[in-house]
Amino acid sequence: MRLPRPPDWLIYAAVVGGLLAAAISRREDVDAPPAPPPVSRAEGQLLAPASPFDPSVTVDVPERSGPSAGTAFSVGSSGVWITARHVIDGCRQAALVVGEGRGVAATAHIDPSGEAALLSTDGGAPALPLELAAPLHEGELAFHPGFPQGEPGEAASRLLGRENLVVRGRGARTEPVLVWAEVGRTRGLEGSLGGLSGAPVLDARGRVLGVTIAESPRRGRIYTTSPETVQHLITQSGTALPVAPTAAAVITPDNYGQVADGLRRDLRVAQVICLS
Repeated sequence: MRLPRPPDWLIYAAVVGGLLAAAISRREDVDAPPAPPPVSRAEGQLLAPASPFDPSVTVDVPERSGPSAGTAFSVGSSGVWITARHVIDGCRQAALVVGEGRGVAATAHIDPSGEAALLSTDGGAPALPLELAAPLHEGELAFHPGFPQGEPGEAASRLLGRENLVVRGRGARTEPVLVWAEVGRTRGLEGSLGGLSGAPVLDARGRVLGVTIAESPRRGRIYTTSPETVQHLITQSGTALPVAPTAAAVITPDNYGQVADGLRRDLRVAQVICLS
């Protein structure tokens, strides 16, 4: 008994299938590995490096016409502090307030390319730990302890991204900055955060990410230096900072007022005044 001959199309399909299987088995496997799991919403996306194509914000810096005040913070217990450049630029004499009606004279070193400045004094306070190399993530929380409106106070913010700060007038330049959305402040503090310029930007572990330099009250934005600006200031000044202890107070939305009070009490965050 003879079996029926299969149709020609079935024979051709079998041959093509065999050739295809052989080709696939000999193909080099160069597929990419599986993608990493998505970043959690709490952490947010990794912040991209600074770019000249980032959005720009313009500020006008007038010539100094009188005394002013801001905030500074200790980065060296021997008497090394950081503040915002515009707080002390053009000062006849800068001083740190250490008590009621008492101040300590400070010598300023200004980085001509950035909105940050170093102050040196005879004697100092325990240094705040710097964190200038860790990656930043959109949405991460930061805290700004200082002296808004010349009084003890603080603000909390969340990171939005990067912009380019275009400075017109005294010290004209363009530099990359970080933009934060204000999400909280000292209870009862209304209006401008003026006087908070120079305050440290602290992460949830109490480490310094940058320097508070400006605000946009109508938009609810706070502008700070980038970590790279602070690192360039330290390098350019030739200042050798001792390694500050990495352990710091954990800061949360519930306790940042108390932590800020402690930093001011220990003079790790102090008011700086400029006499024109």
